[in-house]
Amino acid sequence: MGLSKLVNVNGGLTAPNCWASRRLYNTFEVLKNNDQAIMQQKINILIVTAIATLLALVSIQTYLIYNTYELKRDAFLNETRTAIGRIDDETEAIVEIDDLWDQRFMQLLWEYRFKNLSKETLLNELKKQTDSLNDTYNKLYAEELKKTNLGFDIKFKKNIHTVILFDTIRHDTVFPFKGHDRILKFGEDFQESEGYNVSKALWQSDYIQQENGEEKALEFLVRTEDRMNISEWKRIVLGRMSALLAGSILLLIFVVGLFYYSIKNLIKQKKVADVKTDFINNITHELKTPLATLSIASKSLKKKEILASPIAFESTLGILDRQNDRLQKLIDQVMTNSLGSEDLVLHKEQVVDHIYLKHLIDDFTLSVQSKDLTIERAIETAEVMLRIDTFMFTTALFNILENAVKYGKEKVMVTISTRLKNNHYEIIIADNGIGIAPKDLDTVFDKFYRISSGNVHNVKGLGLGLYYTKQVVDAHQGTIEIESELGQGSTFIITIPVN
Repeated sequence: MGLSKLVNVNGGLTAPNCWASRRLYNTFEVLKNNDQAIMQQKINILIVTAIATLLALVSIQTYLIYNTYELKRDAFLNETRTAIGRIDDETEAIVEIDDLWDQRFMQLLWEYRFKNLSKETLLNELKKQTDSLNDTYNKLYAEELKKTNLGFDIKFKKNIHTVILFDTIRHDTVFPFKGHDRILKFGEDFQESEGYNVSKALWQSDYIQQENGEEKALEFLVRTEDRMNISEWKRIVLGRMSALLAGSILLLIFVVGLFYYSIKNLIKQKKVADVKTDFINNITHELKTPLATLSIASKSLKKKEILASPIAFESTLGILDRQNDRLQKLIDQVMTNSLGSEDLVLHKEQVVDHIYLKHLIDDFTLSVQSKDLTIERAIETAEVMLRIDTFMFTTALFNILENAVKYGKEKVMVTISTRLKNNHYEIIIADNGIGIAPKDLDTVFDKFYRISSGNVHNVKGLGLGLYYTKQVVDAHQGTIEIESELGQGSTFIITIPVN
């Protein structure tokens, strides 16, 4: 291989191995993207399965709680039915009032059958009978109810729904009649839909009475229904289920919390794995280029053509030195920039703010040659003395400025302004770059995190710059904030205390 194939006119090497490195890296990228897609698909399936399982558990739990609620309600209603049923059957005064009403009822039926008493009159007479006895009945019932110590209020009523007279020729349905569907016998009247059935009875009886020396018999059938109304029955039933409900809710919260925590950790671990994969790919690519160049240069030194030419020999040695320095800087960047704020040892010195920043801006402007860069300055007019580790703090600010250039537009505009506020010194660095999406704002300072998925060919880096910047600011007992919108640029606000 001739010298012209190894060294260009500026002393640099040709690019065959660089193109091979690029193709190898692109192959890694394709494989990485495929692996990430498969992993994302698996995670999505896992999340969907977990959600479906959680919903199934919630449905089963809800079904079991509802069944328990139904059982508790039925048990409560049965207990209440039993308690008030005894009052109606075993209280002598109430039974006597009930018998008085029944006697009048049978007398009116007899008159309806044999003395042409109209149905309207029969119903009106029954209503009068109810009105005359109901107050006494309700008072007695309330007294007996209080003795049971149920602990809640009950409304109770007795209704008659059907009255049929039997005859040898045909049966006569005395009731229901013309829109009247029930006769209130005793109790407090309330809507049928608001009550619950206590008991239903269908009884058949006969009534015999003498008239003009002739005995006349009346046979009839009556259907009755007793109903009760408990206004707070839901509260009572739920109160009896309070321990079960509390336990179920706590268990559900625990399961949902565990599910959320697991999914969140899974997604976080995936992000960490992706970030580490990007970092490994980036550092691999960053190392491959100088290593490939060193390999070519070292082999070139064995060639007679290179040894015979002092200029080519010196140029190749220069390439070795530059690539060696590049490797050393990459390693130093990984070693130093990955330190946490608690691991940094500061060597503070006192500097004047506007002098320090002038030198920093001038040095950075000289280091940027590839882009059209304009830096505007708005430095605090009053002279401020800062105590900082100038090397680390300069590196931290350089990282922000380098990002402004990397992610900037064709014409990069950066504004650096400062102000003294409440014994704190603020440095505001604003650019006109592509901006940062809201979802990335909370993670830009994470170690190894890169917004652009590690596209090292367009925007090189290891994802350590902003992480290191935050650690340096934290080590100075300061804070760093970021404000950004996509397409509108970014603003970094660094605040450090002034002694």
